[in-house]
Amino acid sequence: MSASTADQTLSHEPNTHEQHFPASAEGKLLYGIAVAFSLFQIATAAHLIDMPSQLVRSTHVAFLLLLGFPLVAANVRKGAFYTAGAWALATAGVAVAVYQYVEYEPLILRAGDLITLDLYIGVVAIATVFIGAWVIMGPALPIISGLFLAYCFFGQYLPSPLNHRGYDFAQVIDHMAYGTEGIYGVPTYVSSSYIFLFILFGSFLERAGMIKLFTDISLGLVGHKQGGPAKVSVISSGLMGTISGSGVANVVTTGQFTIPLMKRFGYRPAFAGGVEATSSMGGQIMPPVMGAVAFIMAETLGVEYAEIVKAALIPAILYFASVFWMVHLEAGKRGLSGLDPKDLPSASAAIRRQWYLLLPLAALVWLLFSGYTPLFAGTAGLALTMLLILGSSIAIGMSNTAIRTIFWIGIGIAGASFFQYGFRAVLIAILVLIAWNFLVKGGRQALKLSVDSLADGAKTALPVGIACAVVGIIVGTMTLTGAANTFGQFVVAVGEHSLFLSLILTMLTCIVLGMGIPTIPNYIITSSIAGPALLELGVPLIVSHMFVFYFGILADLTPPVALACFAAAPIARESGLRISFEAVKVAAAGFVIPFMAVYTPALMLQDGGPLAEAIGYPLAVLYIVVKASLSIGLWGVAVIGYLNRPLPLLHRLVAAAAAFFLVAALPITDEIGGALVLLFGLLVWKFPGKAPAPVGNAPPKIETPKIETS
Repeated sequence: MSASTADQTLSHEPNTHEQHFPASAEGKLLYGIAVAFSLFQIATAAHLIDMPSQLVRSTHVAFLLLLGFPLVAANVRKGAFYTAGAWALATAGVAVAVYQYVEYEPLILRAGDLITLDLYIGVVAIATVFIGAWVIMGPALPIISGLFLAYCFFGQYLPSPLNHRGYDFAQVIDHMAYGTEGIYGVPTYVSSSYIFLFILFGSFLERAGMIKLFTDISLGLVGHKQGGPAKVSVISSGLMGTISGSGVANVVTTGQFTIPLMKRFGYRPAFAGGVEATSSMGGQIMPPVMGAVAFIMAETLGVEYAEIVKAALIPAILYFASVFWMVHLEAGKRGLSGLDPKDLPSASAAIRRQWYLLLPLAALVWLLFSGYTPLFAGTAGLALTMLLILGSSIAIGMSNTAIRTIFWIGIGIAGASFFQYGFRAVLIAILVLIAWNFLVKGGRQALKLSVDSLADGAKTALPVGIACAVVGIIVGTMTLTGAANTFGQFVVAVGEHSLFLSLILTMLTCIVLGMGIPTIPNYIITSSIAGPALLELGVPLIVSHMFVFYFGILADLTPPVALACFAAAPIARESGLRISFEAVKVAAAGFVIPFMAVYTPALMLQDGGPLAEAIGYPLAVLYIVVKASLSIGLWGVAVIGYLNRPLPLLHRLVAAAAAFFLVAALPITDEIGGALVLLFGLLVWKFPGKAPAPVGNAPPKIETPKIETS
């Protein structure tokens, strides 16, 4: 990414994923802190270091602040005073963790009865987290969290039913800065365990060449099809979503390749940006990682991780099928044929060349679905990735096939020893490989790649981790004051008369609250406020949380904020607002699926709902999937205005009406929708409209850009 592009992106989301370690003494120090941060997280996850959970969380937040403040200051370059202030705040953040470590047992004994020094340290803890969130992520989340904190202090002065009984200053500080309810609550716990590991896992795979592998596979599979470049964007972004924890990061990673390719091929800049933004955000609902929200949702709901993935699977497939369908229709409308197969890489050759990169991902999925905890699965996946990267550089220099085979068998045994002897056995193998890499050609490059991955993973985790800490204020407010009940009672009251209106109200709330906030804190906020209300209205537990999760994600595509679209804007050289309007059209499935799942939980493979009771669960699943597919397909036809040929306005209106009635779950709406589908088919058959104008010159030959993964 060019410097100007990065600057424009950062103006909309100050994401440290785009920042770098300066080539200076300070930059080297920050690089070392980032590596130490990652090693600490690996050591605690693998139980090489055993500390109480409270201390792990406070140390995690301390590292976030120690790395975050100076790194941002080093990139914005506002002078020595600004840099000194950043280091002072970083030091204050570390001092809080040191105090919690030294006073760990005394703090437990005097919980609820803090001394004056405790109060001062607590204020510093909260203040540094708020300032860190503002500096690293921008003002949106700190302002929202600040309003909730203000509610704790002054809510008793509000009129009923918004008021609460009132809490003194010490009680609020104790609740928010100590214990496991405020900034060190469940979000920080999940960030310090699961999320960091999976970000680190993705960082290693990206540096090892996973982006190029995914892109080559996508190009080989669909690059030659109608509208191939856009379909490459859909597939590669979806695949990246399996290892990435950020939709916006997906945009600026895969979008560097896919958006220019779509534009060169003939797609409008706004449409190209919209496709990439929609596909990248869709990666957040794509199992197995789901932007790490799957782990928080499982932890919050107290259900198995596999249950969350089961609920997300069909909607994710429908979402990407919808985007695929939209780009196919747009390509047909504009006469965009596929790329020349001779210019494209072979998908099978790409897999044969780098198949080993898929092993950690396959192992991760297998472990997660085999009942292992996400922490164990993430640690095992990361260990296997490190073994593969360090082992590959050694194996390349082995000319004898038999010796190379024996070497890989040994690596496999070392990896398998994790299950019998834990991480310590794998650590010995990793240390041996590190020493060996010092002695072979190319080994030092592999070592640098590994260390860079550690530093990059810590840097990428900054916005997610600090968001989890500051959003703990919102969760803490809910547990202290019961504020969610007020909103919940209002939604439930509306729902007594119309469930649909309650869903609309909840959707708007999620989109508004989600504007400018990353996926994880977005879900935590919306599920805390709106999830219980939907549950009380009879919506199944997982479906209610998926509903708010989906619309929290779609906030990144919805005007006027639309973070993902503004991240795509400088790459597409188009207005972020125009990209946003295109993204909303392309992402229609994301808006439709949650509503359909509420009325028919079988869409998320959940029990319940009148349809399942009437025709049985298996048939209900089949029926709702077919109905959703029809609705999505008709919506695409209505929006693009094309089905083998341009469609007249009447045809498009009938298609849109049919899609709407298929989504609605009111009496006889399915029957009306079905009748409109038949009418649409009759119109297309009898009155097909004008034949498409012949396409002029074929698109120019396109050279596939090379993707740098170093």
